[in-house]
Amino acid sequence: MHLEKKSEEEIRFISPLVLAYIGDAVYEVYIREYILHRYGGNVNKLHKIATRFVKAGAQAKAVHGLEKELPEKEWNIIKRGRNQKSGTVPKNAELVDYKYATGFEALIGYLYLLGDTGRIKEIVKRAIQIIEE
Repeated sequence: MHLEKKSEEEIRFISPLVLAYIGDAVYEVYIREYILHRYGGNVNKLHKIATRFVKAGAQAKAVHGLEKELPEKEWNIIKRGRNQKSGTVPKNAELVDYKYATGFEALIGYLYLLGDTGRIKEIVKRAIQIIEE
């Protein structure tokens, strides 16, 4: 099931933290699919590998690697997500990494709500390359 596509205008009024909330789930699915096909194995092994890609530090690394490749509109969405005041920071994450990870997830959520799965795939593929470097 895919949520009904939203227009740019509708998405503009959605909180960046809500975009990050949906983006986190979407990114996790793409990462799980990638590691299942690439690594296989049991659930415990897959979970450990997935953690390398979804932790805040890895997402922050991906954002910094993507920065020069993203159009201004996408970078602005990352900045909106990064600049949001959120609740607590996970104890195993640096605040700055957590903020950039929130921005990355906001971008993924934004693209998902637009229905732009092609662009999500491009960004996730590059993020994986950057994280694995």
